Amino acid sequence: MITIAMAEDHQMLIDGVKSFFEYDDEISIIGAVNNGEDLVKLVSLKQPKLVITDIRMPRMDGIEATKIIKSKFPHIRVLAMTMFDQPEAIKQMLDAGATGYLLKNSGIKMLLKAIVAVSNGETFFDPNVAFNFMNNYIDKNVIIGKTEKVILSNREKEILQLIATGKTSKEIADVLFIAKTTVDTHRKNMIRKLNLSNGNELIKYAIDKKYQF
Repeated sequence: MITIAMAEDHQMLIDGVKSFFEYDDEISIIGAVNNGEDLVKLVSLKQPKLVITDIRMPRMDGIEATKIIKSKFPHIRVLAMTMFDQPEAIKQMLDAGATGYLLKNSGIKMLLKAIVAVSNGETFFDPNVAFNFMNNYIDKNVIIGKTEKVILSNREKEILQLIATGKTSKEIADVLFIAKTTVDTHRKNMIRKLNLSNGNELIKYAIDKKYQF
């Protein structure tokens, strides 16, 4: 049995996950809270096999909560489930001790795969963030979720929209208040995801397909 403690400040999402696993014989949500501070208390009380936590939450964020949980209970696995796809957020969660990173828009079936993988001691990455970190985890047992269709992150959609207007990476970086290198990384990831050959094809894709944002 995989016992799970969950922290998420949107109660509707908690209710949806609990409902999905309500009749599952192998997975049990034994507690759910809305902030990191209460998550630490819940984990100390019930000591689940796995923790699922958002990053941005009131009173204590998921990064700090993960650090505390892993320092007290190093055997407990942590899976981050969030909307943040920025490399900085992913790195902070992994450095805190999480061994799984999942985007909320990936769906419940992807969540199930992540739960099983992380609880078995494997490292699981959402397919839309995995390739930013593969070099750091090349020697580990890494599982990358698979998706049937191309799913661009919210940030990638923003950048693609700006590419369609003819802006350079530097101009996009200025508009979004991020580093140019971050924009370049997103460009490379989109080229890979969309199975394109180069940046010119990415520009053509953005314009010709009239991407719906």
